[in-house]
Amino acid sequence: MGTSVQVTPLCGVYNENPLSYLLSIDGFNFLVDCGWNDHFDPTILQPLSRISSTIDAVLLSHPDTLHLGALPYAMKQLGLSAPVYSTEPVYRLGLLTMYDHYLSRKQVSDFDLFTLDDIDSAFQNVTRLTYSQNHHISGKGEGIVIAPHVAGHLLGGTVWKITKDGEDVIYAVDFNHRKERLLNGTVLESFVRPAVLITDAYNALNNQPSRRQRDQDFLDAILKTLRADGNVLLPVDTAGRVLELILILEQYWAQHHLTYPIFFLTYVASSTIDYVKSFLEWMSDSIAKSFEHTRDNAFLLRHVTLLINKNELEKVPDGPKIVLASMASLEVGFSHDIFVEWATDVKNLVLFTERGQFATLARMLQADPPPKAVKVTMRKRVPLVGEELRVYEEEQNRIKKEEALKASLSKEEFKASHGSDVDLGDPMVIDPSNTHASSDATGPHGSGYRDIFIDGFVPPSTSVAPMFPYYENSAEWDDFGEIINHEDYVIKEEDIDQASMHVGGDLDGKLDEGSANLILNSKPSKVVSNELTVQVKCTLVYMDFEGRSDGRSIKSILAHVAPLKLVLVHGSAEATEHLKQHCLKHVCPHVYAPQIGEAIDVTSDLCAYKVQLSEKLMSNVLFKKLGDHEIAWIDAEVGKTDSDMLSLLPISTPPPPHKSVLVGDLKLADFKQYLASKGVQVEFAGGALRCGEYVTLRKVGDASQKGGVTGTQQVVIDGPLSEEYYKIREYLYSQFYLL
Repeated sequence: MGTSVQVTPLCGVYNENPLSYLLSIDGFNFLVDCGWNDHFDPTILQPLSRISSTIDAVLLSHPDTLHLGALPYAMKQLGLSAPVYSTEPVYRLGLLTMYDHYLSRKQVSDFDLFTLDDIDSAFQNVTRLTYSQNHHISGKGEGIVIAPHVAGHLLGGTVWKITKDGEDVIYAVDFNHRKERLLNGTVLESFVRPAVLITDAYNALNNQPSRRQRDQDFLDAILKTLRADGNVLLPVDTAGRVLELILILEQYWAQHHLTYPIFFLTYVASSTIDYVKSFLEWMSDSIAKSFEHTRDNAFLLRHVTLLINKNELEKVPDGPKIVLASMASLEVGFSHDIFVEWATDVKNLVLFTERGQFATLARMLQADPPPKAVKVTMRKRVPLVGEELRVYEEEQNRIKKEEALKASLSKEEFKASHGSDVDLGDPMVIDPSNTHASSDATGPHGSGYRDIFIDGFVPPSTSVAPMFPYYENSAEWDDFGEIINHEDYVIKEEDIDQASMHVGGDLDGKLDEGSANLILNSKPSKVVSNELTVQVKCTLVYMDFEGRSDGRSIKSILAHVAPLKLVLVHGSAEATEHLKQHCLKHVCPHVYAPQIGEAIDVTSDLCAYKVQLSEKLMSNVLFKKLGDHEIAWIDAEVGKTDSDMLSLLPISTPPPPHKSVLVGDLKLADFKQYLASKGVQVEFAGGALRCGEYVTLRKVGDASQKGGVTGTQQVVIDGPLSEEYYKIREYLYSQFYLL
């Protein structure tokens, strides 16, 4: 029986909700993607909460909230504790994306689903892989190999290839076959006949214009607004498709010497560009070659100004400008506030470059026809003053007194239980009400201790007289010294007041100054809100810059890949059903589109067995080197070892004759050069190779193999029997290994 494979959608099927799927391979549970929507609605994570404790590994494909937004919450609240795998850009840019979302919400609400510390903690579990790097899972997943491959769409975006016993399971969502300024196209077409392919139907009903036409329409719309003295707002993501837009604008402004100001406004704008500058090897070939020749980094921006605070934008002189601001949904963030300010002016343009998520303001504005007025809620965090500040301080003092009273009572109970005869009038006895609570002495970390003094001498709550802290050293020793407990040296920050010690978490202190000020601002504050009705008089335009393959390309790619079994996820019900029916007719007979929570078994029908090659057999085998491998033909019979494992043994009778097998992959272009080096006149004619005067070579693929990449290939040699014919045939045989 083949490798056991089950797929269970947890979110994101028959709709455009975030992506999250359970993939079980021989009992090893992968969570492929862990997305959340821009509303951060915990109810859509209920299916994940039921199985999160059983997850053995997490695979992340793209650095946006739809693919990894729920990771910090799942790690903190749902019991997810598995190792996480991604590429370096997905790790870095995903971290920045989550920072930006948290800071955008914290500024306008009492957001408490997760904190910056929770984000840091979740991303500390990430193992970073490079493209095509094979990573062998150990322990429970022994024998499983995972490898990320180029997906296109976003920087670091991944098509995951999971291999077990020679069978491939491919997870490819949100891929892009087109080469763009920033990224190369996907390598999905290089996989042929995988056992299982999991892909999405998000764009199955959409077709796109050429890239050249799309880019020109984009620039024309922007310039038309700017020349009419209007402003342009592009609601964008934090560190995803916005990078392609920045390159388009930067290059066009440089080529045409334009002076209209361009601003990139997010809480982590400068950190984003700083990291992107170091990811050139993950970008398109054109960017890499340009850097090799000119040493000019494509993201040394000369026409785009990075801003981290809306106050900086307000200081800019009046005049036409372009602002790329997060968030793309217009639910929160700088883009929300700017839209409210600019929407009432007919000269302005709001240009959407991706479809808004369901039930967001952006999706509402993309309706046809667009609304003439929308209701929005404006929220702002303001410091407490006057009576509110006094009430807040009184409440805080009351809480402190209650904590001191609890500490005093616990000390009295301790003395009573130990029959203490200490003279309470002794001036050396310390009143616990005048000391810090025990939690202050040990810090916010609870268990464990630190050999430091805070405010001088702080006695433990259980002491009845002043004493210096003493801890009995019960550590274990080995031949090299004391055995270290690494957890004693891990600083677990849980109090936001201590964020100054690690601003930016894993970003090495590179969180933007404005963002840091928000974190460190411990002044009492509140959120005030008011509802407004905004008259939408500005121009609203949607252009598809999502960077996903369109419906026609998806169908062509799936037909080329030709999986044995196909699982469709993430897309509207109409798009999913349309693609399913198409694939049943033209791709493969086994196409599945499961509902949320529906486990489908896509185990391969192939039978695979593990066998051991006996020493007797191997001692008589002659290997021939083929590239990085060695190959040989063996004749053997199946037996069993003492441990009851299948083994191949030498056959007891003379081996039967077999037809000669030519192993290799002939490339006609290379063979043409080889023949030319031997003095043979050779040229291409009509897809065939004409050798000399009379001999012709051509390759014929096996029609039973869809895609024509794997399987047997025929090389047909035509010509009259002559000395030239036999000479060219001999040259042809020399290009293969004969078994």
